[in-house]
Amino acid sequence: MSLKLTPFNKPYVVIPSISRNSSNNLCSNMLSLRYPPQIITPNLESIRLSRNCSSRYVVVCGLKGPRPRYPRVWKTQKKIGTISKSAKLVDCIKGLSNVKEEVYGALDAFIAWDLEFPLITVKKALKTLEYEKEWKRIIQVTKWMLSKGQGRTMGSYFTLMNALGEEDRLDEVEELWTKLFSENLESTPRMFFDKMISIYYSREMYDKMFDVFADMEELGLRPNTSIVSKIGAVFQKLGKMDKYKKLNQKYPPPKWEYRYVKGKRVKVRTKLPDESSDENVVMELNEQAESSDTGIVASDSDKEHDEQPDETAG
Repeated sequence: MSLKLTPFNKPYVVIPSISRNSSNNLCSNMLSLRYPPQIITPNLESIRLSRNCSSRYVVVCGLKGPRPRYPRVWKTQKKIGTISKSAKLVDCIKGLSNVKEEVYGALDAFIAWDLEFPLITVKKALKTLEYEKEWKRIIQVTKWMLSKGQGRTMGSYFTLMNALGEEDRLDEVEELWTKLFSENLESTPRMFFDKMISIYYSREMYDKMFDVFADMEELGLRPNTSIVSKIGAVFQKLGKMDKYKKLNQKYPPPKWEYRYVKGKRVKVRTKLPDESSDENVVMELNEQAESSDTGIVASDSDKEHDEQPDETAG
């Protein structure tokens, strides 16, 4: 027996196809009423059914609006910034002793739950330690970072060299300088030459200072004003005035310099020592002229004040 569906606007009738041999009683029992199924339009909106329809046959479409977003399991809800984390790192290592194993163990425990090495956090912690002049901690943290294979940049090496120089560990400074200069011969930044010259200049190691300056000239790297002033001061101290004059002729002081004003790079004219002395002389002459003018004015006012009683008396 097969069923035939005849749709209507209202509840439709299911009429079964009965064989010829079936009786009339069977046909009367098979007649039944059914409500039509829900019809979905392309706009995903259900068609309103007649009021007589039962609510248990109506399906409300739940595809409207954005889908709910659930937090992912592998991401933490608490987000800690790198500034607060670097402050915690500084506080973690400040109370420790200078034993290498203890410091390295504390640093390893601090980054144990990080999926990646927190390079930005460590760099900010180094800046904080440099501001507080904790040179020993800077050496320990930098060497620990380099042992992990992280942060092998010229900035990290320069921070390590500066801290070693402040701690008077000259042998390690020279070893690091030799390594960097041999590996990066033509690409060594100028600040490394400036740092080595300043270290030798403060310790009065003039021969090594001249060697670094000679390497700088061979590479064709122009020295800045601080390097030229230090080399010139050593020439004057040693009585080598001819070399001092040649140095000033080869590297004259720049007429312009760049300064940062409110975060912007501004080109400013530099004041030469001769110009500054001339300006001082002009300022002194102006002050003397102003003082003389004020003295003349005061004398004139005194004369007028002395003449006024005489006029009133007459």
